[in-house]
Amino acid sequence: MGEQSKVKFPQEVIDEYAALGIDLPALFSAGHLGTRMGIQVLEASAERVVGTMPVEGNTQPYGLLHGGASAVLAETLGSVGSMLHGGISKIAVGVDLNCTHHRGVRSGLVTGVATPVHRGRSTATYEIVITDEQDKRVCTARLTCLLRDAEGAARG
Repeated sequence: MGEQSKVKFPQEVIDEYAALGIDLPALFSAGHLGTRMGIQVLEASAERVVGTMPVEGNTQPYGLLHGGASAVLAETLGSVGSMLHGGISKIAVGVDLNCTHHRGVRSGLVTGVATPVHRGRSTATYEIVITDEQDKRVCTARLTCLLRDAEGAARG
């Protein structure tokens, strides 16, 4: 998780979580799947989440970026934004994800930018635009997360 410590969070958010003894970069990381896929979250706030993912290692049999890999990047970034919107009293659980794949990518790094479409009390919806290194749109995704109370959330 060392690379996740480079994430830029708003100072007031860092302070809020630090007061509770919570390691914010670890909490808002891409998790084990994201780590295996090489996802790096670079910037995170409720207003904008930015992350990257290498194409290499995340391709389908034709050598193109796998659509599922784009979906993992999109869900990771949208979930981080939703968690930050919900704050320390909520957890974000993805309930709907859709992705439109616009063009293939064979190499390099893709960048995803998640911005809010709706931020309510019980749900948050983010649009995630994934682009290649030439800033051409590769995928457009939309993620809606349910915001559940953190208390007892681990019990499901």
